[in-house]
Amino acid sequence: MMNSHAMQANRLTAAAVAVALGLVFSVPSGSLAQEEPPQDPLPERIGAESAYMQPLTRLAMILGSMHFLRKLCGDDEAEVWRDKMQELIEAQEPAEAEKKQLIASFNNGYRTFAATYRSCTSAARIAVNRYQKEGAALAREIGSRYGS
Repeated sequence: MMNSHAMQANRLTAAAVAVALGLVFSVPSGSLAQEEPPQDPLPERIGAESAYMQPLTRLAMILGSMHFLRKLCGDDEAEVWRDKMQELIEAQEPAEAEKKQLIASFNNGYRTFAATYRSCTSAARIAVNRYQKEGAALAREIGSRYGS
């Protein structure tokens, strides 16, 4: 019989793989210039929570950023990032405090770029490309490291 941590890790693996596939197969449109996007906000401090919460919180921030940036750049399927975040939360079934932390991180990613961009610039497209790559790698890592 599996303990609750093992069951949560299995749910996390499935959710992380689903997010990774979404990130890998969602190619941003538009050409990329060499302009640098703004720096990420510092990740929230994570206490003695489960080891996977730090990378999962980063992934949530990336999903929030992608949600804003893809909408800004006119992607007809920009809502997929919010949907992926919802799938991740539903699959993981986190404790209420962890759920709030993940939602706050998603919203932080969204708001950070909303405060910076009013139109789809080359820097916004570069950020989409970078976050797509980082998010896919992070989701794969979460799945392989914390899953069974």
